[in-house]
Amino acid sequence: MDREQAWAIVCEYVQSDSLRKHMLSVEYAMRAYALHYGEDPDKWGLVGLLHDFDWEIHPSLEQHPMDGASILRERGLDEEDIRCILSHGPLAAHDRVTLRDKALFAVDELTGLITAAALVRPSKNVRDVEVSSIRKKWRDKAFARGVNREDVEQGSQTLGVDLWEFHVPLVLKAMQDHASELGLEGQGG
Repeated sequence: MDREQAWAIVCEYVQSDSLRKHMLSVEYAMRAYALHYGEDPDKWGLVGLLHDFDWEIHPSLEQHPMDGASILRERGLDEEDIRCILSHGPLAAHDRVTLRDKALFAVDELTGLITAAALVRPSKNVRDVEVSSIRKKWRDKAFARGVNREDVEQGSQTLGVDLWEFHVPLVLKAMQDHASELGLEGQGG
């Protein structure tokens, strides 16, 4: 499956613009991690793009992402890619064995925190967000309360990277590099 086919699946199953942008954020973060590790950014980006495609039709952790696997199989997605997508769920920690699995889990929640940090800035531009401002928001448990901070911490630990010195900066830069596609380039951008 190529990116165009994956995007068609996203457009078919995901109506929410914010969920589509979240999936794009995860794709871009996965591509950045692939480049860092000397892996194939297309292969890593593909699972990032597809990871939540079934959330609107299976909106519970008992169903998502497991019940979406059959749809991806019917569409011809590689079994290793499906296994990776399945591993990002909170019930599948034991299935995160490859670096790609671990990266998908690690970036998923963090992209939401970065998006929220951008949207509360006066400019609403992710390019104006700094790691220090994310760290300050991190401490405020009421801010972006839907973001599971434990998952973010566990994800960076599983990858063996420092949360504030490496993980947050890498994901933030990936999102900044694609601000327009993510709708995070602010007022009049």
